[in-house]
Amino acid sequence: MLRTRIPRIVIAKGSKLNQELTLKSSMLSIYSYKMIFELPTLIMAIVNSVEVIIIILIGVILVFGVKKIPELAKSFGKATTEYEKARIEARRELQQIRNQDTSVVGREKLEAIAETLGIDYTNKNDDELRIAIEAEINKSKTNK
Repeated sequence: MLRTRIPRIVIAKGSKLNQELTLKSSMLSIYSYKMIFELPTLIMAIVNSVEVIIIILIGVILVFGVKKIPELAKSFGKATTEYEKARIEARRELQQIRNQDTSVVGREKLEAIAETLGIDYTNKNDDELRIAIEAEINKSKTNK
């Protein structure tokens, strides 16, 4: 049987390399120590939270009874659905309000431009006013 010789590296005790290796080995031991003691803590946290959930479920069963729990779940589901519907409806209303505000601002801008160009805007809707403004702008471009 052949034996392979592993070369040994001898490092002087006072050298910087020796100090670095000592520091790294101590950091590694601290890290492994930390990992050994964090795992049981994590497991205990999971166990404790499962225990808390079980205690809450037992309390709910004692307070409401076994027959009421499906009814409570059903009413909770309906309430959640109604909440979502109301949220969607509120979002739609906000979007409509935003759209209306931009149309009002758009009309105000059109009126300001029409007034600057000397166009009567009192009996015109937005589209007619836009057409009149474009015609006036094109007319002034052709005159120059």
